[in-house]
Amino acid sequence: MNTNEISELRVDELGAGVVKRSTHLADGRELFYYDDPGTTLGADRRVDARDLDPRPATAAMRQDVLTGDWITFATQRQNRVMLPSADADPLAPQSPTNPSEVPSLYDVAVFENRSPAFGPALAEAVGTAPEAADAPRGLDDLAHLGLGRTRTSIGRCEVVCFSPDHAGSFGTQSVTRARTVIEAWADRTAALSALPGIQQVFPFENRGEAIGVTLPHPHGQIYSYPYITPRTTRLLDSIDRTAPDLMARVLEFEQQSERVVLQGEHWTAFVPFAARWPVEVQLMPHRHVPDFASLTAEERDELAPLYLRLLRGVDALYDTPTPYIAAWHQAPVHVGRDTVRMRLELTSPRRAADKVKFLAGSEAAMSAWTAEILPEVAAERLRAAVASITV
Repeated sequence: MNTNEISELRVDELGAGVVKRSTHLADGRELFYYDDPGTTLGADRRVDARDLDPRPATAAMRQDVLTGDWITFATQRQNRVMLPSADADPLAPQSPTNPSEVPSLYDVAVFENRSPAFGPALAEAVGTAPEAADAPRGLDDLAHLGLGRTRTSIGRCEVVCFSPDHAGSFGTQSVTRARTVIEAWADRTAALSALPGIQQVFPFENRGEAIGVTLPHPHGQIYSYPYITPRTTRLLDSIDRTAPDLMARVLEFEQQSERVVLQGEHWTAFVPFAARWPVEVQLMPHRHVPDFASLTAEERDELAPLYLRLLRGVDALYDTPTPYIAAWHQAPVHVGRDTVRMRLELTSPRRAADKVKFLAGSEAAMSAWTAEILPEVAAERLRAAVASITV
């Protein structure tokens, strides 16, 4: 690995003083560096000089005719790295002894997943992406029910590294770094939404071994789906059955309740009225906004410290870090833009210091939930924990 060669970069200036530098990895996958405002990093980045295998064929998906759901079979993900040591961290900057995924030191880095659940549809400009054999033909095609239906899992999966450090999470970052990540989420949401065949873009963070995390490095992911996910499909149906302003009415209902955890000028965090999980909180903008790309600078600025307070409050519930899924729900790319409001849904199975809620018969098999903690009680505990946090 030659660490002296300098990569050719395309440079773009984003909001909040964040600078984006675009390049490619050795196998043609795209890599983006997002530099903090006032970064101490130089302008140059090293070439990825690894000798990599060709990119795998795009995964396939099969339709469950009983539900209409599409299930992706990404068999190449079976051999993913599992809890590596710091000197073998694939998300750390490359070193002479660690041929990782990111060639240079970085503030925030985003790159295409090497083993994605959803892959490219067509050969890209660099000529390395395999062409999809049987891509979906639109939402009507995917909605049709039939036995033995298959399609290629077109789309894109990206890894978002919040820091070059080996351990941590979004909540351990500085306000400045959190703001850089938010700018990266907005930039990638806009870019991924413009790709052919993409129907929904989903940024998220899995945190903790209890959730199934295989890398302790502080990072999240962005999935770009060729369909509208089942969860969002149910939401669209609820909006159709009630009113176009359903999400605004939900926010107003929650803001008037004792379940509010944290509130700012532009955002409110609350435990929902019918929370399923022992720890469950939503964070919703006061204005109707479909996705990160549509947020104003003021909304992004407030989100950085407010989100950090919320995450650190969740960690303050117990003496050890809380496992969670931080799921940023965004409106579909082509439908529901005027009715589906973006929101965070943060959930944790941790119901006590040494107890975890497992999804067994009723929840796992029938999606019929039983909750052990009243949302009002959960909100009171989380509100007290958040109040103890300074950012």
